[in-house]
Amino acid sequence: MKKLIVTTAAFAAIVATPAFAGDAMAGMNMSAKPSAAKASSNAALTDAEVKNVDSTTGMVTLKHGALENVGMPPMTMAFKAKDAAMVKKVHAGDKVKVRVENVDGTLTIVRLEKQS
Repeated sequence: MKKLIVTTAAFAAIVATPAFAGDAMAGMNMSAKPSAAKASSNAALTDAEVKNVDSTTGMVTLKHGALENVGMPPMTMAFKAKDAAMVKKVHAGDKVKVRVENVDGTLTIVRLEKQS
């Protein structure tokens, strides 16, 4: 019985050891930045229409297309603007292109371009 327990424990230790445990990933840089091609596709702007601007709170309500980088379908929603200059340059009814990102847990407009 003792032999069976020892054999079972040894087998379990072998099976439980990950295949890459031998330092096969030691040379990989896990904090590497995305490639330029991937970064440019991630920085795509989305078409939107300004529905409301609240300069006191820094919020801009947008009717926007899909925001794929944050997994959001098209809808109308208020977003925090990254800075006050963004809020000052747009008005309700303006057509814009935006980049929204999750900044410290808050969906934030990080880039806003007014369209003519």
